[in-house]
Amino acid sequence: MGLYDKYILPKCLHWACNMKPIRKQREKVVPLAEGQVLEIGIGSGLNLPHYKTENVTKLWGLEPADEMRVMANKRAEELGIEVEFLGLPGEEIPLEDNSVDTVLMTYTLCTIPETERALRGMSRVLRSGGRLIFCEHGAAPDAGVRRWQDRINPLWKRIAGGCNVNRAIPELIEVGGFRIDNFETMYIPGWRPLTFNYWGTAVSA
Repeated sequence: MGLYDKYILPKCLHWACNMKPIRKQREKVVPLAEGQVLEIGIGSGLNLPHYKTENVTKLWGLEPADEMRVMANKRAEELGIEVEFLGLPGEEIPLEDNSVDTVLMTYTLCTIPETERALRGMSRVLRSGGRLIFCEHGAAPDAGVRRWQDRINPLWKRIAGGCNVNRAIPELIEVGGFRIDNFETMYIPGWRPLTFNYWGTAVSA
């Protein structure tokens, strides 16, 4: 890991993912989490203030980056929220089958290399009746915007920690073993190649 990835990128990601339009998106989905919750890609802990803690009995935070886990742990302590951190990538969920009521995933699927493997792992740990709650950015519906996404994606991945701006989020979720039962989309404020959002809920297919 280079100096950029260790010292600069985590702070840049924290700043970028904490902008007001993205916070508004988090406010829509995070409070839906309940019961035993697994957050995939907890990052620097930006979702933590939005949980309805009275509805959450257990919270696991999966995050492979040491620097991000340190930031998230500090935020959890400030908020008085107990989090069990799991220092592994999204493809490696170290929980038992049928052990989780909610899987929460926000602005994470863009960076996971093996999306199908990761999503099938999420489906595996969900109990019957459990839900995947997601909010992601990805491929835009407008051809002109998609062309820009395809142009910038190779460079963007290199400077943004593996983030892909042009992934077809609904298709990935369905290929990963889920059925989407609630789904909304919109451009949030900002440069359009980076701001087309998908959010909703899904259940194991």
